[in-house]
Amino acid sequence: MSAPAADELRTLVPFAAASLRGWSEQRASTPRRPGAWTPKQIVGHLIDSASNNHDRFVRAQLQEHLRFPGYEQDEWVSVQRHVEAPWIGLVDLWEAFNLHLARLMDHVPDRLRLRETCDHNLDQIAWEVVPAGEAASIDYLMRDYVAHLRHHLRQLDPALCEPPVLQRGHPLRV
Repeated sequence: MSAPAADELRTLVPFAAASLRGWSEQRASTPRRPGAWTPKQIVGHLIDSASNNHDRFVRAQLQEHLRFPGYEQDEWVSVQRHVEAPWIGLVDLWEAFNLHLARLMDHVPDRLRLRETCDHNLDQIAWEVVPAGEAASIDYLMRDYVAHLRHHLRQLDPALCEPPVLQRGHPLRV
């Protein structure tokens, strides 16, 4: 069975990437407001998030708990100097990494994806936290990842989160 989060990534990411490729280097390098991250830094952060969550999605299948290291997002963005990277290269990497994550998500057996545990630290590392002691699953972690991704795409441009659909309601593959 296909993971719902994977289906969402396969629809959302190519659509958003196609739009982002139309942005100029100048637009991608300009903060939305003083002190805010630039679009390059936001996409770089989304690459960092994909990297950390890739590790989590793999490890979660190999252990009984959902405890993972966090990461210092501002420091990761700063150290990697995303703001200096070529815009199209960032967008291409972000798209490819997320399509890889969708493939990984699809290959998590349902018995593992839906297995719940109270042994987690999602009260510390999840975007939408799960209180300590409440049950969580790999499926929740995957859906949380996509919700975080959508949050940042909305910061860039709310239209990035609205891929067109065909008449029958099937997502249009861009």
